[in-house]
Order: sequence, then C-alpha cells, then structure tokens
Amino acid sequence: MSTVLPDFSEALADAVELAAGGLVRVEGRYKLPATGMVWDADGLIITSHHVLERDENINVGFEDGETVTAELVGRDLALLRTAKRGQTAPTWVEPEDLRVGHLALALGRPGAKPHATMGFISALGKSRRTPAGGQIDRYLQTDIVMYPGFSGGTLVDSQGRFVGLNSSALVRGVSITVPAPTLARVVADLGSHGSVRRAYLGVGAQPTRLPDALAKELGQETGLLLDSVALESAAEAGGLFLGDTLVSLEDSPLRHMDDLFNGLDGDRIDKPLQVWIIRGRQLLEVTVSSTAHS
Repeated sequence: MSTVLPDFSEALADAVELAAGGLVRVEGRYKLPATGMVWDADGLIITSHHVLERDENINVGFEDGETVTAELVGRDLALLRTAKRGQTAPTWVEPEDLRVGHLALALGRPGAKPHATMGFISALGKSRRTPAGGQIDRYLQTDIVMYPGFSGGTLVDSQGRFVGLNSSALVRGVSITVPAPTLARVVADLGSHGSVRRAYLGVGAQPTRLPDALAKELGQETGLLLDSVALESAAEAGGLFLGDTLVSLEDSPLRHMDDLFNGLDGDRIDKPLQVWIIRGRQLLEVTVSSTAHS
C-alpha cells in the first residue's frame, strides 16, 4: 500500500506543530478572541488591527497556557507589548521564494489550541493600501477560507515557516497575507513612533484630464489638480500653487490620488522630491522637500 498520503498528512501535522509556538490568542474584542503572532523574544506581539475593539484591557494567551496583559503600542497592523520573555521568534519565508500554486496552511489560535486550514497561494500582489491608511509593499492572496478568529494569525509553508500575517479585513471576501518585509517596516515605525509615518506635502488634489497635446507628450491622460495648498507646508515652501497640476513624482506618473499616496512613503521624509507640474499649459519641474506625517 502506498504511503504517500499518510506521509503527506504527517508532514502537514508536523508543520502545524512546528509553527504553533509562534501563535497566541488575542483577547481584545467583545466576541470571539482572535489570533496574534510572536514577533520577538522581548514580548512583542503582532496582530490585525481590526480584531482590537478596545485599546486597553487586552490579554494575550500563549501556547504554554499562560495569559498576560498587553499594552497597545500602535495601530496600522496592531503591535502589542507584553512582559512575556523568551518566546522563540518564528522563522520567516522571503516573499521571493513563494510562487503561485504553492501549498500553504493558515493557522489560528482563537482558543487554547491551534486551528489549521489549507489551500494554495493564488496570487502575488505588488502594493495595497490598508484601511488605516498604511501601505503594504506587497501581499499574497490565497483561496483559504479564514474561519472566525483566524485574523491576525499566520500563513505557513509546508515546512512550518511563517509566510506572513493573515487578515480578512483588507479586502472584503478575500484572504490576504502581509509578508515579513512589510511587517518589519510597520513594526519598526510603530515601535519608534506609535504610528506609521509617511512623507507629507500638504496639498489637496483631484484627478483631472490633461490637454490633448500634453497627454500625448507625457503618455498619460490624467494628472492631479491642486485644489488646496496648506499654509507653511512643504508644498507652499517648494513653490506649488493652487491650480497647478501634478503629473509625476520622482519619475513616477501621477494619474490618481493613490499614485501620490503610494509615492509618499516613509523613506521620502525630509528628502527633496522632484515633481513635474503643469502651470499655464507649460510643463515645469519643481523640487519640494517633504515633512513627516503620521
């Protein structure tokens, strides 16, 4: 008799067992508890922000049965600090090592024991904004059904290595996983500032159609018409005016508001930014130094 299926089944069970120590129960809402993940050996826990319906009276339950109180450090994802020390940090998979079609397990710990379900990585995405306004550099989509209490838990590969944080709140009806590099960036910002910092220009804008000749020259049909410029903002200091139309930021086209938002990430705080604008039907280059905004 073939042992392929029994061996495969045992391998999956081993992967769940290996990963289970990195899962915690998060009690921060008024219904079913959710799941979180051990981030490091110094007591930091990460989970999905929407599973915390309160900022205080949050408890975290560990695999050894101990439950401790947690302090909310900040939100985008949610970063919690506990007094629990010595937990083993998970081994993470690099996103570059993942392919569409890879088998994956979603793990949750809404109770005392880990729960698991299985599926495939169905898509690899580049960028997405979170409901809290943060930016996910890349994401994974799976065909896995996230059962109640699974949000904030992890996706693991067939070897029990952590792929990322699962959330059912990023896209309605779709299971999304945020991989390790994005988690590390967000945790660093939350730990240092309590929020995710972004570059800030101080403008309000709306998409507008470009004149035909300029649209043909630039290879884009729309830009961003400035309908407000904040007093004493980076935009005002850099010489941007009400009525200017932004068409590119650091050589990246600005067609929609998301293009501008995505371009103003934390790496561009306090740095000079090259902005191309249309003013009086003329194409001009302006240098603007952004400030921090959280």
